[in-house]
Amino acid sequence: MQVEIVSDPMQLLDVLPEFNPDLILMDIYMPGCTGVEASQIIRQHIAYCNLPIVYLSTESALERQLEALRVGGDDFLHKTISDEHLVEAIRIRAKRFRALAMLMNRDGLTGLFNHINLKLLLEREISQTLRRDSPLSFVMLDIDHFKLVNDQYGHPVGDQVIKSLARLLSQRLRSGDIAARYGGEEFAVILPDTPAEAAKTLIDGLRQEFAKVSYVHEDGEFTSTFSAGISTSPPHQEMESLIAAADGALYQAKHNGRNRVDLETNTD
Repeated sequence: MQVEIVSDPMQLLDVLPEFNPDLILMDIYMPGCTGVEASQIIRQHIAYCNLPIVYLSTESALERQLEALRVGGDDFLHKTISDEHLVEAIRIRAKRFRALAMLMNRDGLTGLFNHINLKLLLEREISQTLRRDSPLSFVMLDIDHFKLVNDQYGHPVGDQVIKSLARLLSQRLRSGDIAARYGGEEFAVILPDTPAEAAKTLIDGLRQEFAKVSYVHEDGEFTSTFSAGISTSPPHQEMESLIAAADGALYQAKHNGRNRVDLETNTD
């Protein structure tokens, strides 16, 4: 179990993006602000709406405990608990919350992050990118002529193609990269610390690998391809701007013949 201690509650939002905890444990009464106030601040940020908050306090009044839970807390532990039991209680809760998060955060077909959590993660990564002054590339991918695959071979085969691309992304991307199913046959990839040209080289290599995968059907074999568009931050500093630019580059790749990777052309 890794632990990050924050003695000043006002520094909490600075620590969260870097440490990315499974759970926050804090007192209701702290210097500078209360745990309830800190929870309210945390919950104002979309990236931390589902982050579990557990209070550890000497507060014994039930009404105050319930108030703390109503405004953003998830559980309450009393400080009379022993150190050994505290560690085990936190371990159990973190494991349970992780399991619930997996169910909520992942796409059922592919196991990749879903659309909602992609945006939460992208917002977090953009914030870190701007703080570190390092480039971040965002990729939108779309399987070419996917409707024809479904119409000609059936939806179960179409699902195989989707899962095949998801598996390729999971296996070939770097450990810090983030892949998600954006919806239908569309995927998205977040590439931290990656300038545009490096992102294009990486995704183009995946494009070539994907085009070699064969799918067996009763009428024979077929292959599939994808097109991709890439945008980069900076210059984009807002999530929606970054997504729109990558989507525009994807449209451009489709327009230019499909089975290709295009960078955004307008970075003003």
